Amino acid sequence: MLLGFAAVCCAVPAGNAISAYVALKTGAQDDGGIAEGGSAADIPPRMLSAYKKAVQQVGKHVPKCQGMRWPILAGIAKVESNHAVGRNIAAGGDIRPKIYGVLLNGSGAGGNTTVFPDTDGGKWDGTSGGERAVGPFQFLPSTWEGVWRDADGDKTADLHNADDAALGAAIYLCGNDRDLTKRAQLKAAILQYNHSNEYVANVLGWIDQYTAAAKDPDLKSLSGKVRTVIEAALSQRGVPYSWGGGNAKGKSTGICCSPSGKSGADIKGFDCSGLTTYAYAKAGISLPRTAAAQAGAGQRIPAGLGTGALKPGDLVFYATAPGRDQTIYHVGIYVGSGQMINAARPGTVVRLDAVSAMSGYAGGARLL
Repeated sequence: MLLGFAAVCCAVPAGNAISAYVALKTGAQDDGGIAEGGSAADIPPRMLSAYKKAVQQVGKHVPKCQGMRWPILAGIAKVESNHAVGRNIAAGGDIRPKIYGVLLNGSGAGGNTTVFPDTDGGKWDGTSGGERAVGPFQFLPSTWEGVWRDADGDKTADLHNADDAALGAAIYLCGNDRDLTKRAQLKAAILQYNHSNEYVANVLGWIDQYTAAAKDPDLKSLSGKVRTVIEAALSQRGVPYSWGGGNAKGKSTGICCSPSGKSGADIKGFDCSGLTTYAYAKAGISLPRTAAAQAGAGQRIPAGLGTGALKPGDLVFYATAPGRDQTIYHVGIYVGSGQMINAARPGTVVRLDAVSAMSGYAGGARLL
């Protein structure tokens, strides 16, 4: 149930750069762009429907639970199964081929070092030779026995059904009548799901991203170059992250390789400073190519003033050692209401994020 934690990054040598991620608001897509309408761009519509349905139903089973939201379920499912992407998800929610984790026999595969004896005779995990996690939420059969419910009305609670699995996950996370609006209790719920601080950080990052991206920024009060920059950046939501990708003319193939070894050479898209370079070019403003160099452009907004000092259109910076601009590794574009347009890291797409989704806030820069 644990996937590796992906480090975030975004400053590279001259000529390179970084950053990106997931965009909500999907509809018809062309050439990587996201059209209006719909919901989470990287979530199959049928899976998103299952998450929302589980939120509506969980109160019947855990009436004192508060704060269950679909982004919480989406954050778990993203890490556990990437929303069953690549599988066929039937109208009724059945997922085929079925999703099975590695056999938990202590071999070390998938990070497992503990032997889990078989508890279901292969009923759910397809093998009586041991235990393995099952379905889009990667439940162990023994855990499923305590939370299963029939969410789709077919009188069967099936781990391989999106609706049933999502409701089971919601019930499990709501255990002990949690109030998931409180960050500490949300962390405790995720830690119960997988006892790893890295796992908790990874899932929380996705929850924050889905929460922020589910809300479109209000641009009605913006005009001039500020609106031009923000609309240019928003128009690229859903475009893949490419290490070293993007320039004043738009998305481009990147280079090899990021600190984690990811290459952008075959990916046409943006990294963080490539996206900002493009958006500001639309307003006639030329930026240096890297995040750290961009911190020297315009009026610097000290980190000590807090994120409340930011205005729409400002560049937002993150550093490994805030206060030392040479350690800046990431940049986004602030759009207001605590949100930024972000190209976060390899494996993601351009999206809306909470400003708090990144670590090491290092202030901003005002060029407009």
